[in-house]
Amino acid sequence: MNKGELVESIASKTSVTKKVADQVLTAAIESIIESVAKGDKVVLVGFGSFEKRSRKAREGRNPKTSEKMFIPATNVPGFAPGRLFRDTVAGEKAETAEEEAVAILLG
Repeated sequence: MNKGELVESIASKTSVTKKVADQVLTAAIESIIESVAKGDKVVLVGFGSFEKRSRKAREGRNPKTSEKMFIPATNVPGFAPGRLFRDTVAGEKAETAEEEAVAILLG
């Protein structure tokens, strides 16, 4: 699915125009990028979390020449999928919080 297809899906599920859906999606993506770049963690419950991760400097090899090279430290974006996302992709039935609470209470 590309951005255009995602915009169409959002528009059909929310009864808004494609233009509005595109504006909202673009604003959401920009907000996530800006927050993570500042060092904030963005958590979308059920979907996942985005955060800035640091990579240490290290020694690597040039794949063409096998020559050793220095790779400097850098920051990279990280994503950790939420439980609902993981379970859905795995094909497992994800319990809702209410179902989980009832299961705990009933033992």
